[in-house]
Order: sequence, then C-alpha cells, then structure tokens
Amino acid sequence: MSAPVFRVDDAFGPVVEGRVLISTEGFSPRYDLDRWTGLISKPGHKLEGKNIKDMICFFPTAKGGIAAGWAYYDIKHKQIAPKALIFGVTNPVMVQGAVLADITITQGWSHDPSEVFSDGDLVRVDPQKKTIELLEKAA
Repeated sequence: MSAPVFRVDDAFGPVVEGRVLISTEGFSPRYDLDRWTGLISKPGHKLEGKNIKDMICFFPTAKGGIAAGWAYYDIKHKQIAPKALIFGVTNPVMVQGAVLADITITQGWSHDPSEVFSDGDLVRVDPQKKTIELLEKAA
C-alpha cells in the first residue's frame, strides 16, 4: 500500500521534510506572525499561539503585499521560518519573497489538505514532482 500523495499546481524550492500545520485561515507573515518568535500572534487567528518554525504550513490563501514578501527573508535569517508554505492561492509577491528566502512554496492543491493530512504528520514536499507525500501519521 503506497502512502497518500497530495498534488499541487505550482511549486518552487528544495525538497523538504517536516511536520504539518494546517490552517483554515489565510496567512500574512507581516500581520499574523511574531517575527521574533515564529508564533502566530494575531488575536483570533485560527493558529494563534502555534509556532511555524520548521513546519510545513498549509494556508488557503496568502495575505499581504510588498512588505509581506520581504518578511520571509527576515524570518529565514532569524531561523524561525517554516520549511515550506503550501498555499491554495498565493500571489507573486509571496512567491518572490519565498524564492529570495529559499523557502519552498507551492500553490493550488488537488483537494482539501485536511482530508489527507493532520497537524503533526510528517511529509515530504517535492516541488519538482509537485507532490506532498505522507511519510508518517502523527501519534
């Protein structure tokens, strides 16, 4: 029996492995994130209090503009960045920021990620193949 594979429409960056963090709310690295700790700090955000450091983060949409793009480089430099950003829909500024920061980023997905993954699952993101593969279910 093969592991579930989740397909994305567009992807860029290195192959990475990490633990899953799924949000039903969009994400802005500038307004939703404490850029000193990596915690989602916006009051009322669905992931408030969760840390994105070294995670494979699933967000339905990207929020923000020009300032959000440079924020990825900032959090990568501070070593609190996620290993990958998996968006349903993103924008060119977010992609440009992730590429500059060398953070794997994808856009568009085959179906609702929560149907395949749960928070804490271990996955491999392969941008060249445009796949996210389940390696291990969370305990």
